[in-house]
Amino acid sequence: MAKKKTTVVKIIIVSVIYLSAASIAVFLITNYVNQPKFVRYPAFGIPIPVNYAIHGIDVSRHQAAIDWDDVSAMQDKNIRIGFTFIKATEGISNVDAAFRRNWLKAKEAKIPRGAYHFFISSKSGKAQAENFIQIVTLEKGDMPPVLDIEQANGASAEDIQQRAKDWLVMVEKRYKIKPVIYTNVDFYNNFLAGKFDDYPLWVAHYLVQDKPRIKRNWLFWQHNESGRVNGIDAYVDFNVFNGDSTDFKNLLMK
Repeated sequence: MAKKKTTVVKIIIVSVIYLSAASIAVFLITNYVNQPKFVRYPAFGIPIPVNYAIHGIDVSRHQAAIDWDDVSAMQDKNIRIGFTFIKATEGISNVDAAFRRNWLKAKEAKIPRGAYHFFISSKSGKAQAENFIQIVTLEKGDMPPVLDIEQANGASAEDIQQRAKDWLVMVEKRYKIKPVIYTNVDFYNNFLAGKFDDYPLWVAHYLVQDKPRIKRNWLFWQHNESGRVNGIDAYVDFNVFNGDSTDFKNLLMK
C-alpha cells in the first residue's frame, strides 16, 4: 500500500510540473512569440511607381507578427499604406496561421483590408471556396475577396479554368460581390486569358517602371516583393491601385 501511495504522489507531482511547463510555454508563445517586433525603416526601400495615388501591401504568416499601428503611421515622402491584402486560406483545408490576428489588427488600425485564397489548381475549386467561406467574414468597407492563382500544379488549362470558375462563382454568390483574380502576367496569358476578362485583375509584374505589361485592364499591380514597412520584420510585397480615391471607395463592400 505504501508503494502505491508513493507512486500516486510521484504521478501527481510530475503532472503538476508538466502542466506548469505547458502553461508557461503557452504564456511565452502568446505574449512573446506572437508579439510584433519593434522595427523601423528610414524609407520603403524600393522604387515606388509614380502617377498612382493609392499604395498598399499584401501579407501572410511569412511576415510574422505585425505592428499594424506602425504600418498605418509610416510615411515615405507623401506615400502611406492605403490598403492591405491578407492571406486567409490555401487549398481545401489550410488556414494561414496569422490571418485572424492580421484581419483584426488591420481593421483596428483603420487600414482597408482584403482577404485572399491561395489556389491549388489540382484540387476542387468548390471545396477550396468552402474553405475560404468558412474562415472569412467580410464587412462593410472591406475589399472584395481574392483568388490567388499562379501555379498549375500539374493540371491542364481546361481543368484549371473550370476549378477557378467554380471558386469564383461560389464566392461571388456568398459575398454578393465579384472577386478579384490575382496572378502573374505569364500565368494569365498561358491559362486564363480570354476566359476571365470580366473579373477585376490584380497582376504581379516586377522590374517594370510605370505599369504591368498585360493586354487587358487591371485593378491592382503588385510591382515589388522587397519593400520595407515599419512594424514588419520581413520583406513585403508592394502594390498600387489603378484609380483615384473615389474609384477605391466604390470598390469596397457596401
